[in-house]
Amino acid sequence: MNEIQILQIVNEELGDALIRVDKQLVPRTVTFPDAPNKIKVAIGMRRSGKTYFIYQAILKQLKHKVPLTRILYVNFEDDRLLPLDAYKLAALLEAFYTLHPENHDHKCYLYLDEIQNVPDWANVIRRFHDTKNVEIFLTGSSAKLLSKEIATSLRGRSLATEIWPYSLSEFMVAKKIDAHKSTFGKKTQDQLGKIFQEYLQEGGFPEVVNYPTEIRQRTLQDYIDIVIYRDIVERYDIKHSALIKYMIISMIHNVGKSFTINKFYNDARSQGYQLGKDALYEYANYIEDAYLMFSVPMYAKSIRKVQTNPKKIYAIDSGLVRALTLEPEINVGNLFENIIFIDLRRNDYLIHYYLTKERYEVDFLVQDRQGNKQLIQVTWSMEDKDTFAREERALELAKNELKIPGKIITLESYLREGIGL
Repeated sequence: MNEIQILQIVNEELGDALIRVDKQLVPRTVTFPDAPNKIKVAIGMRRSGKTYFIYQAILKQLKHKVPLTRILYVNFEDDRLLPLDAYKLAALLEAFYTLHPENHDHKCYLYLDEIQNVPDWANVIRRFHDTKNVEIFLTGSSAKLLSKEIATSLRGRSLATEIWPYSLSEFMVAKKIDAHKSTFGKKTQDQLGKIFQEYLQEGGFPEVVNYPTEIRQRTLQDYIDIVIYRDIVERYDIKHSALIKYMIISMIHNVGKSFTINKFYNDARSQGYQLGKDALYEYANYIEDAYLMFSVPMYAKSIRKVQTNPKKIYAIDSGLVRALTLEPEINVGNLFENIIFIDLRRNDYLIHYYLTKERYEVDFLVQDRQGNKQLIQVTWSMEDKDTFAREERALELAKNELKIPGKIITLESYLREGIGL
């Protein structure tokens, strides 16, 4: 099958997919930036909704009267395209113009899904961006791989957008739940509290939102295996896949807590694994690169202090944490803190945690793109007066030490106004 035949099949499948998803698509709160001269890149973990995010962008263009013949969508996870290389990519893009010769005289839109599966893709993309009247949209499941390519071949030509599992508001849309916050009385608070408990348990991966519990958990467990084998083991030629999975499970059990390679190294050795610490540091980087787990360093002016203090660990999704932990009583406060972390990342904040001089911890010290800083303490409930007093004391000490503002986010305040920043 030649490239033109492939595109004819792909085009037909795209049309069918757009008809199917148009009425059931959950509008994402994030969009590609309006920057016609830039290559737009959407990055996020597998199954977080990048393909449907692309469908959303295509449907918007169709509603603005862009003909479907000027739009190319190719998913490079499609096994019918194998083997993949830069030559195959270039041939497919050229075939798009052969199939529709009139496109040479019009602006076209190229959507290339999971582009990191094509070796040496960046040079081909740069050539088409520089020589054709096109807007190019890419997606990928690897932050560092894409950023490395962008930093070399695509420097100054691209803008990245991170795609996360559903936020609470998107989750409610997916569930067809309408709760009005305009009058935030006890009834609304109770309704939102029940919805949030579902969100905390189920998480926000689009595919599983309406799945029964057992199917949802099995599907989320499968996600881990797919990420391990496709985005870590195959990509980096890892020989110890069992150790990678053990590290991920260990991290998930420590969500919202500190995690050190030294402690994990000793634990792994006690379980019979044999691997050096340097390799474990690389493994941790690969896991973060795949958007599965995230590390948060301590805030300090001294680089040495930052490097010698442990990092805190967070997961991509609370539902994923639930699916991989057997304890039904897992600390809901830690899961709530995890949700706040993802919301902060979703809003493009630079994130640290902070230890006061007396070693009291503040959950987050965040900084926006303009350099404004704020301290955030996350507390599940104000009912435990001792816990709340301890959290408040740490926050007040940090505010005095750093001379920056701070706030406490409780479940009630979160349901009312989100992170409120």
